[in-house]
Amino acid sequence: MKTRIAIIEDNNFLIKSVKDKLSLFENIQLSFTANDGVQCIEKLQTDKRTDLILMDIEMPNQNGIETTKLVKQKYPQIKIIMLTVFDDDENIFNAIQAGADGYLLKETPPKELYDAIVQTLEGGAVMTPSIAMKTLKLLRHPLIAPPENQEEITLTAREIEVLEQLSKGLPYTAIAENLFISPSTVRRHTENIYQKLQVHSKIEAVETAKRNRLI
Repeated sequence: MKTRIAIIEDNNFLIKSVKDKLSLFENIQLSFTANDGVQCIEKLQTDKRTDLILMDIEMPNQNGIETTKLVKQKYPQIKIIMLTVFDDDENIFNAIQAGADGYLLKETPPKELYDAIVQTLEGGAVMTPSIAMKTLKLLRHPLIAPPENQEEITLTAREIEVLEQLSKGLPYTAIAENLFISPSTVRRHTENIYQKLQVHSKIEAVETAKRNRLI
């Protein structure tokens, strides 16, 4: 049985480049392509047989990290490898938090890309060497525990999702659409976030959350 791969990338030239790499391997079949995260979610709703997604990060409408989180929520059986030009700490950390199974740079040669797909489907976690080194550095600097007299801040998974969306500067309507909830529900989650973080604005909420490594 062939492995069904989806490519999510806003640059059609790069989509063709990845398709050309995958065409070298007979047991790989293209499931679909999409130019942003919204299209990806829409296409998955009609074709859930995809085994693995190659996901770009910077895309219009809905980026790859937000889309990864949504896909993992709705279709946890689908593996996701971030295929991107970004190798900064923040993107790596956010991608892993969102549920990415691997992280490769777009310059990855065809055979290495194929091997990464196979390893990921077998339960492995693949990374470009430079990305792996950055990940190790992140792990070597564990989160600082709060002082004994400071209560640990605990947000629900949905509140963290809303907070991540707020950090992108998105309005309630856009957040509601991305997370498949109503704007009033987004507003209620936001009020709960403000109360738990003891803040009074989106900017304060995002800064406090980042300082406490909640997002």
